[in-house]
Amino acid sequence: MTPAPASRRGRVVWQLALTLWVGGVWAAHFVLLPALEHIGLAPLLIDDVSSLLRPIMLGFAAVCAVLQLLVLVSHQGGRFWRDLRGQLLLVVLVAVACFFAVRASSQELFLSLFCYLVVAFAGLVLILQPRPDEGR
Repeated sequence: MTPAPASRRGRVVWQLALTLWVGGVWAAHFVLLPALEHIGLAPLLIDDVSSLLRPIMLGFAAVCAVLQLLVLVSHQGGRFWRDLRGQLLLVVLVAVACFFAVRASSQELFLSLFCYLVVAFAGLVLILQPRPDEGR
């Protein structure tokens, strides 16, 4: 079996990472947690699930964003930060860092939810962008 060309591997890594982290972040916040509320789980139990699930999802999003950033750097070189995809990935990484930094704050619930939603919507905008190997 012949190895796949580097551009194809980058395309697969980009699409798979994007699908997993953006889909996971959106499914957790907009599907799973409202479904748990709808079936009548106690609000404190939903908060416990949320406080366990959100850091896991954002940690996974950060790992996938780093992988995507590596793919983008391999295609764009040092000018990756001028590209909208690179800027969105950097926003995701900063928002994830802020999410974990504000956990000890008194405004933890509001700020962590804000960071989570920034990651979710940056991922949504990133989905609308072409892959690095596609022409504009």
